[in-house]
Amino acid sequence: MSLREWSIDGIFTLTVDNASSNLTTIKFLQRATKDWNGTVLGNEYMHMRCCAHILNLIVGEGLKEIDASVAKVREAVRYVKSSPNRSQIFRSFMETLGMESKSLLSQDVPTRWNSTYIMLEITEKFEKVFLRMDFEDDSNSSYFRTKEDSGGLGSSCMTDFQNCREFVTFLRLFYNAMKKFSSSLYVISNAFYNEIFVIQERISNLVKFQNTLLKSTTTNMQTKFEKYWGEGEKINPLLYVAVVLDPQKKLRILKFSFSEVYGNAVAEVMVDKVKDLLYKLYNFYTSIHSPNVQEQSGRVRTELESDASDPYVMVVIHM
Repeated sequence: MSLREWSIDGIFTLTVDNASSNLTTIKFLQRATKDWNGTVLGNEYMHMRCCAHILNLIVGEGLKEIDASVAKVREAVRYVKSSPNRSQIFRSFMETLGMESKSLLSQDVPTRWNSTYIMLEITEKFEKVFLRMDFEDDSNSSYFRTKEDSGGLGSSCMTDFQNCREFVTFLRLFYNAMKKFSSSLYVISNAFYNEIFVIQERISNLVKFQNTLLKSTTTNMQTKFEKYWGEGEKINPLLYVAVVLDPQKKLRILKFSFSEVYGNAVAEVMVDKVKDLLYKLYNFYTSIHSPNVQEQSGRVRTELESDASDPYVMVVIHM
């Protein structure tokens, strides 16, 4: 096995996307490496779902509902960018309307939602320019002159721009979270729940929104969210441990977040599960290290239990 050749004697976690072949691989590795010296808690927590991949799935579900409006805006951008003359006309209308921007229209790659977000965010700034260009453009070949609507943009396309404008504000949460999850220059495991909590709260609020499109869109996204991250129990609890070990967060933030989303009763249960895992990790550590460390184990547990109501309690595991 290549792991042996590289002198790797244990796998703590393995982050993969949700392909069925990856699940099969995880199960095989859990069995094959269970008795290795570096194995932690019998590989029980090895499987780590890729947060970035789950975000892609959630956003993809939301884009399905708004796809027609996005397609309309995409075609408008393509129409302007496909001709140097149209691009110049577009810039002249910007000047006429007194608009200044260093941002240029960006054409997205439909299979990459983050590029779609960038396209929509930039296009939002130029909505008035598109409307003015439609009003002034007498070309029969104009994108705005469709077979279905020979009268130009009209109220239909204005609705498309409005739909995208409302959705892009919501999509910004996912875009910012994706940038953090994809970062490689600093540790992000302790920051993941900040992003998930904000997204979950926002989805829950928009599901109750009066806007029919946003309500339908976020309802589908909520279903996908619940499939992978629902009720807090579908997330690898080691990520919660990372949050607790962050001096800026600790159990206080975790308990607050659980309470806001699931209520106090569920929050108490979830916090207790995280504490139990902290005990298990600490006991595992003391079992393989010096007696001096082992003597501290009982004291740490006692302090945790005596301060169970203190949201600032944190266990520090010296590795």
